[in-house]
Amino acid sequence: MPGLASFATPADVNALLPAAIVALTALVALFFDLLVPAATRRMLALAVAAIGLIYAGIILAEQYGHTYAAFGGSFLLGGYSVVFSEIIVISTLLTLAMCLGVGRDDQVAGSTALILWSASGAMLMTGAGNLMTVFLGLELLSLGLYCLCAISVRATARESALKYLILSSMASGFLLFGMALLFGASGSVALSALVATKPSLLLLLGSGLFLVGIAFKLSLVPFHVWTPDVYEGAPLAVTAFMSVVTKAGALAVLGRFAYASLPPESATAILIPVWVVAALSMLVGNLAALSQTDMKRLLAYSGIAQVGYIVAAFAGQTAIGVRYAIFYLAAYTFMNLGAFAVVALMSRDADAVVGVGRFAGLAYRRPWLAALMTFFLLGLAGLPPTAGFTGKVLILATTVGAGYAWLGGVLILGTAISIYVYFKIVRAMFTRIDEAHVRDERSGNRLAWFTVALCAGAVLVLGLYPLAPSNVLPLVR
Repeated sequence: MPGLASFATPADVNALLPAAIVALTALVALFFDLLVPAATRRMLALAVAAIGLIYAGIILAEQYGHTYAAFGGSFLLGGYSVVFSEIIVISTLLTLAMCLGVGRDDQVAGSTALILWSASGAMLMTGAGNLMTVFLGLELLSLGLYCLCAISVRATARESALKYLILSSMASGFLLFGMALLFGASGSVALSALVATKPSLLLLLGSGLFLVGIAFKLSLVPFHVWTPDVYEGAPLAVTAFMSVVTKAGALAVLGRFAYASLPPESATAILIPVWVVAALSMLVGNLAALSQTDMKRLLAYSGIAQVGYIVAAFAGQTAIGVRYAIFYLAAYTFMNLGAFAVVALMSRDADAVVGVGRFAGLAYRRPWLAALMTFFLLGLAGLPPTAGFTGKVLILATTVGAGYAWLGGVLILGTAISIYVYFKIVRAMFTRIDEAHVRDERSGNRLAWFTVALCAGAVLVLGLYPLAPSNVLPLVR
């Protein structure tokens, strides 16, 4: 068919190849699940997923430095999309290794496929060049998560899935209505068409509603209320996956929209509320975390604050700001997944609820685990020599340099509050208690140690050598 051949050239297919490999790997995992005995299904599903993700990561690395507008500008290949996609691929691989998949042996192939399809949706969002691609990627990401949140046998899992479904659908409604108004303002679904759009009420309203939908996926205050309940109810691996991958996809869309899509004369007025919401997230996330007794809820509120720091780096739309935002996202990925992996190692059941009280006296029972958890918490608090410290210093520099010193002040205040949040766990770990009163469960999953070790090494290396790739400016054409 000549028409199809002219639309989908080899270069177009190559641009989407990593996301396609991840999506097709899910089908391969489901196929092999039909052929093997139940005893080997879990490890086989993980092996198939790992091979597909590693292959996709290699292709992404080869694509770095190349720029191409695929499918008429619907998907934009470049350093920006490649780096975000690499973060998504690495996060997905570490999450699956952390808990050896999700659900029972007869569920693990299906749950692995859902995780891979959600990851491919997030990868699609990283290169979205028009509004339709944004929505397609977002829904592909979300649909799998609705099912994954409910896969646990706990009653709270069904509740979390229902909350996420209802509230996420409402956020998608805001997003779609905003897209419709943006289409009315520009006459096109292409993000590049917005740049030349004259300031109008349609543009302001459309951008506002669009940003509300993105803020929901990022868990920015005041669109964050679903996050702790959903994180608590979902299986641990799903919670860890959501905490990073959904943020990576949504941040890629937000960065492209803020940097490359808005008319210069309207950008400041449209984006000021985003910076205010980022400041509120830094404060509310850390203050709410003070009273949490469940680790998943605590890390949920921590994630709200952390994404506030990342969004703050976008303020002023400076070239260095997007680099530091990506750097801190990578640092947060390893710090957060490392902390989740420690939680996974503290329970025989990867789906179990682990309260903060379980960390009491951990340094005397399992000193290596306590030391690594302390290291990850130091990073999340933003203390040296971790990547969290380096990232916050860089974000502080770019916000002040861009003329948003008040955002830098809020970042410092939020960091000061977070120190108490994380150090109450550190203090508990190094306080000797009667071990008869502590339930000391241990996971039999050795691969979780791989996740912990890799994350710890990455947090240390990025802290000492802040690698922030330069070829990452978002484009729309």
